[in-house]
Amino acid sequence: MIMGSFGNNSAHISEPQRLHPSMPALIWPHQPLIRTQSSPASTSLPPSHPLRFTTGLVYDSQMQKHQCTCGDNSRHPEHAGRVQSIWSRLHERGLRGQCEVCRSRKATLEELQSVHSEKHVLVFGTNPLNRLKLDNRKLAGILSQRTFVMLPCGGVGVDIDTVWNEHHTSTASRIAAGCVTDLALKVAQGELKNGFAVVRPPGHHATHSSPLGFCFFNSVAIAAKQLQQRLNVSKILIVDWDIHHGNGTQEAFYSDPSVLYISLHRYDGGNFFPGGGHPSEVGKGAGEGFNVNIGWTGGLNPPIGDAEYLAAFRTAVMPIAHQFSPDVVLVSAGFDAVAGHSSSLGGYKVTAKCFGFLTRQLMSLAGGRVVLALEGGHDLKAICDASEACVSALLGMEVEPLSSSTLEQKPCENAVKSLQSVIQVHGKNKEQKKNKFACFSVGN
Repeated sequence: MIMGSFGNNSAHISEPQRLHPSMPALIWPHQPLIRTQSSPASTSLPPSHPLRFTTGLVYDSQMQKHQCTCGDNSRHPEHAGRVQSIWSRLHERGLRGQCEVCRSRKATLEELQSVHSEKHVLVFGTNPLNRLKLDNRKLAGILSQRTFVMLPCGGVGVDIDTVWNEHHTSTASRIAAGCVTDLALKVAQGELKNGFAVVRPPGHHATHSSPLGFCFFNSVAIAAKQLQQRLNVSKILIVDWDIHHGNGTQEAFYSDPSVLYISLHRYDGGNFFPGGGHPSEVGKGAGEGFNVNIGWTGGLNPPIGDAEYLAAFRTAVMPIAHQFSPDVVLVSAGFDAVAGHSSSLGGYKVTAKCFGFLTRQLMSLAGGRVVLALEGGHDLKAICDASEACVSALLGMEVEPLSSSTLEQKPCENAVKSLQSVIQVHGKNKEQKKNKFACFSVGN
């Protein structure tokens, strides 16, 4: 055993070798929530239904209509071909036939407002037709405050990257949120074993009152809120492995100890979009310690890959998650860390197979109640390969394992320093709470 005190910062890892399979695992310094009668344990969620207790898939071709009015998708990395390609790949590989394909629906305005402001919902969640059903005077006042920008391509956006289509964006964004929400509810209620939502536009950058980074409504955050409000799910884990930090999701639950948010993202001193996600951002108030940012540093020298993500899961993500003991796991499954993306959109070298492996790791939690929702990822082959790997994992299929050399590879020095920062920051938090000393156990 290697004993270390979070409080005096002696609990650090001085040798990179300890971040490979023989390294110690992080003991999370925050106690799990105490369950009450109104907060049932995961075993009290309903048992599975007898019919087609399998992986759920959800998709809607209407989401393809959200596109820039310039008509040139080559100028916009977040385009309709992303979900269309994934959906086709899952069919070609015979995976769709093994899953339960769920009906899609638009999220209601009330569901959207569980995360976003009323103004935000009315501005970005209504199109010209359904606006007629709303209070015209109130809506006119809100819509008059909308600000759009002209894009270099000639189209319209809410910022230089996030395109807006007056007739289709609101519908596509609401369908994405509704699909993720319904899939999460079905899995939590035992109607489905787990699920994968092939949706766009993505959501994890959307904040309470602002769209950002291709995102309008935070689908995963909305799904989590509905699990809390409609099913009284007491503990939800959100794992965000998109290469960009999920600033909107972090904001939504920053003070909520019933939602543990863990993000793995490229940080580089705040110089990679959106700039947040430093390990010191740990939550506040009752939620302090329930926000874990694994922000990779060091740029692309060398690019982060499988060894680093496996080390993060082995030493931080899974030990923390098991201690939290969630009832449901939601994954913001962006695949822009997969090899094939340009340096501006990612630049990492994680393999698609690795994300399938990480999915299987998460399936050991919450009785297997795991729901993945597509976020970013713009290289079509990369995101199709990763989606196929993850759905195969959810189905419990036998797939080619990661090689022993990959599993045993030492992470790079930059990754070691990044993981040390996570341990040290949460250690200081433990000292402030005057908890007991942490104990690291050697081994896998």
